[in-house]
Amino acid sequence: MSDDTMAPATSADGELRDRRTVLRCAAMAALVGAGAPILAACGGSDDASGGGTTPSASGSSSAPNTSASPSGSASSSAPASGGAVLGPASDVPVGGGAVFKDAKVVVTQPTAGQYKGFSAVCTHQGNPIGSVENGQIVCPFHNSHFSITDGSPVSGPAQTALPAVNVKVEGSNIVQA
Repeated sequence: MSDDTMAPATSADGELRDRRTVLRCAAMAALVGAGAPILAACGGSDDASGGGTTPSASGSSSAPNTSASPSGSASSSAPASGGAVLGPASDVPVGGGAVFKDAKVVVTQPTAGQYKGFSAVCTHQGNPIGSVENGQIVCPFHNSHFSITDGSPVSGPAQTALPAVNVKVEGSNIVQA
């Protein structure tokens, strides 16, 4: 090695750095940069593909769909009450529910005509709720399940109930009140 390769570098603030320190910093920066997408996958990102309120056709995707309503049709109209239209009431089956990804709301219908709204953000680590299956609200990321009646945790790592969201039926639509 030549002498100029081993010579210390001077940073903008006048601090001396040798080649080894510079390489260590570069390696740490590369590790942090490479780890960011991995860490983001454990966070509450809205970016997802496949899934939805029902399992995907292939059955291999556990990430939720980001459509505005279970049927994939977005509605930006506001009802007379001023609340946001989430989607048609017909998308919310009795004994089940539907996840409205854009509004981050899950609406359930535990019994005929009784609609309940909950946050579609899992209380375990803030991931988006993926679906309503077999009478339970499901977060696909760590397999937390919640009651469609009151949003309380049924199984999985989540220990806190999903927060309630005021919803009602206006005409043939579910609106966030």
